[in-house]
Formats: sequence, structure tokens, C-alpha cells
Amino acid sequence: MRVVIQRVSEASVTIDGVVKSAIGKGFMILLGIEAIDTKEDADWLCQKISALRVFSDEAGLMNLDIKQVEGEMLVVSQFTLHASYKKGNRPSFIRAARPEQAIPLYEYFVAQLNIAIGKPVATGSFGADMKVSLVNDGPVTITMDTQNKE
Repeated sequence: MRVVIQRVSEASVTIDGVVKSAIGKGFMILLGIEAIDTKEDADWLCQKISALRVFSDEAGLMNLDIKQVEGEMLVVSQFTLHASYKKGNRPSFIRAARPEQAIPLYEYFVAQLNIAIGKPVATGSFGADMKVSLVNDGPVTITMDTQNKE
């Protein structure tokens, strides 16, 4: 699994002109699922993300996690995070999991984040053509990949 986490002051997902989800202060998470990914990968990511200390404390230092600032999360599926671009100019997405594997793992990931932060996590719609809008706060952007845990 690969994620791009952006600390945001606000973010939203619009589908067919209708806002599906919107959050205030928190994390906008793009989630890419690979064919080799498992629930253990999702568990590891959820633990890392929910404990990630990138919010400012009273001294202005990045020292607080999302629960401490009562932040929100928005998760959007993004198979293009597993693009292979080594040959030619048209990326290949062969490493991305097929929907029959990816959808249950995406749903599991979201459910585990719900538990980890103790509140509902907003989502896009898996496989939909989504318009994502966000205001990156900082900017702070962090990538994580379960194939590179060390």
C-alpha cells in the first residue's frame, strides 16, 4: 500500500458536481493498493498515520497527532500511485490491485482508521471520477509505502 498524506486546513471530494465528502483541519489521504497488499499492511499504515505527529503544538513545533488536534481524515482511492513509468511515456498500472481485491482492502483501511481516531473518516467513491480539492497546510506532505517500512 502506498499513501500520500497531506496536512490540510480543508479538503473535499466532488462527484458529478455534488460534494460527496468534506473535512476541515486534518489529513487528506490518497491510497494506492497493490496486488500484493494485505490487511497487515493496512493495519501498519493506520497505526503510523493515526500517530503521525505533524500538527503544531503551542510552541509552533510539529508535535501533535491528529487525535490531539481533533482533526478529520478524508481517504481517496488512487490506483495511479502505483504507476510504472520506466518504459515510454504512457504509465502502466499493472501493479495496482484489481477492484475485487482493492475494494475490500480499501474499506478495511477506512474502518481501521475510524477505530484508530475514534470518529468517522470521510471518503471518496472507489473507482469514480472524482474532483479533489484541498488547501495544504504548511505545506506538509508525507508519503508512506508498506513495501518500504524500514
